[in-house]
Amino acid sequence: MENNQMLPFERNRYYVGKLLTSADFQAEQTYNTHKRRFLNEMMFGSGIVCGLGVYSLDDLSIMVDSGVAVDGCGREIAVESPVVRKLSAVEGFEELQTERVTLCLKYQEEDVHPVYTVRGQESGESYECNRVREGWQLVLRDSEALPPVCPPEPEFLATAVLYEDDDYAVTCAMPAQSPCGASVRLEVKVSRLRETAEPLTLKAAVQMPAFTDENGGHELHLELLDVCPEKEATLSWYIRAQSTPVQESVMLADDRNIQVRVGGDERPVGENFALRVAVVEATAAQIVDQAAASASLEMRNAVGGQDYVPLAEIALQRTRNAYLIEELHTTGVRQYIRTTASAALRQELEEWFHPASAASAGSPMVQSAASPAERRVEPIYATGVCEIPLGANMRRGQVAYSDEIVHGLGAGTVFVSVGAEYLADDPKLGSSARNTIYGNVSLFPQEQAPTVAAETAVKVMNDRGSFVVAARLLEDSSQVVLPLRWVAVSLPGSGEESKIQKLSGKSIAAIQPTVVLATRESHFFNVRFNNMEPCTLTYELTEKDSGEISSDGIYTAPGREGVFEIRISCAEFPLISTYAYAVVKKRDAREDENA
Repeated sequence: MENNQMLPFERNRYYVGKLLTSADFQAEQTYNTHKRRFLNEMMFGSGIVCGLGVYSLDDLSIMVDSGVAVDGCGREIAVESPVVRKLSAVEGFEELQTERVTLCLKYQEEDVHPVYTVRGQESGESYECNRVREGWQLVLRDSEALPPVCPPEPEFLATAVLYEDDDYAVTCAMPAQSPCGASVRLEVKVSRLRETAEPLTLKAAVQMPAFTDENGGHELHLELLDVCPEKEATLSWYIRAQSTPVQESVMLADDRNIQVRVGGDERPVGENFALRVAVVEATAAQIVDQAAASASLEMRNAVGGQDYVPLAEIALQRTRNAYLIEELHTTGVRQYIRTTASAALRQELEEWFHPASAASAGSPMVQSAASPAERRVEPIYATGVCEIPLGANMRRGQVAYSDEIVHGLGAGTVFVSVGAEYLADDPKLGSSARNTIYGNVSLFPQEQAPTVAAETAVKVMNDRGSFVVAARLLEDSSQVVLPLRWVAVSLPGSGEESKIQKLSGKSIAAIQPTVVLATRESHFFNVRFNNMEPCTLTYELTEKDSGEISSDGIYTAPGREGVFEIRISCAEFPLISTYAYAVVKKRDAREDENA
């Protein structure tokens, strides 16, 4: 096998008095040749640059047009004029074993221009060739015998097994990172492991917290009906990523939501399906560029370059003493190199496949998206903590005032309420918890709140966007400050639609408000949006040590049994919320219940 190793690069170092021999001049040529071929391989890859069309002239002959190609070792191959060949005269024809063959172009060097050499008596040769001609050769190979083109596998796809048994393996794959708001392909590959396997039918409901289907739902229904490929079959679904990034999301399907039938037999699934992906603030081009360039030089060298360039695939009809060219095609066989020189022509040709820009000359500009001012969401509520300073040993009936507080909702009619906030031991949580009492603290004597009993009033300066709180003590106090929690809600002004009214009739509801899970099992809480567009949701657990829930709604049950509450609310409008409940039991108990 020819040695195509080009690294490391070594060039001549010249100095005064250096003796130059033929080895030095060969090193000079080798350095420049290898550097050029290395750049060809790294920057352009292998394939056809131009021309090299293949045509069937008759049942026995082909013609290859002139053109240029670069092979997998970075070597340029130039066919300067069209060439006609009988297929039987092409190198490799006699060794063919099948009737489907591939015509390839191969780099070839030839020593030419023999000249008389002075030192020929020492070598026994009177003549040496004075030049090396860089040429080419057509070769035929059995299509099945050609090794596949195997570029270094980038870390681009996330894969997970949806189902596997002795007959079939079903694998899901999609980009490990998806751009915010982009449409991405989810690919399901069915591999047939046994020739005697009967057709496969699979139905699965996959929960997608960070993605939606064409109807805006977070649940994708996969259906494979009576699939029985010879080896492999691939089906695709397109889903859309959410508009906000999420570092890690899981697409999952419980084993109860996966139904498999092979022939007429129902097959158990056994394991849950989980595919871990991410939604990132990057363009598809940036993600692809990173993946394409992720392979190290060592990995690329390990794959190795092919020393031929496929031109066409030919189907032969062979008899005992003859052959006929039955079919010749190039689609899917030829690989092309995109060059800067052809960029303008490619752009002109691609315009036949893409709609013209809406902003072209003479056409009106259609603004389909809201302007930044229209997209800005004004807050409808705000909250914070303030402290009213109290004098030393204030008596019952005395009044104290807070400083002027800016609520942040801007000028306009705003309602402000205040309540006493304090920390107290909560036996249910087993730790301290923050409580707020709005109104008269003395009505909750069982709380024994460590705060001052006082009645409060709020003065709102609507045109200034601020307020002041007054507190009258209901009992003597030795405390220095009175901590209060304030909540401000924007109300409609004259002729202005109420922001609260904008939320009227809008709600969210958990599609499955109560689920039964085993300990450490996961479930995605999907919601239904009523009278509103889908929006970003926030999830929180209302109790400590009640499991874990991710930012995109995947709940993982704790290691203990119990009933645990999950609050789901709209990130943009927290007043729109709902609750879901997880009933957690040991796996044995859950299986007994299902039985």
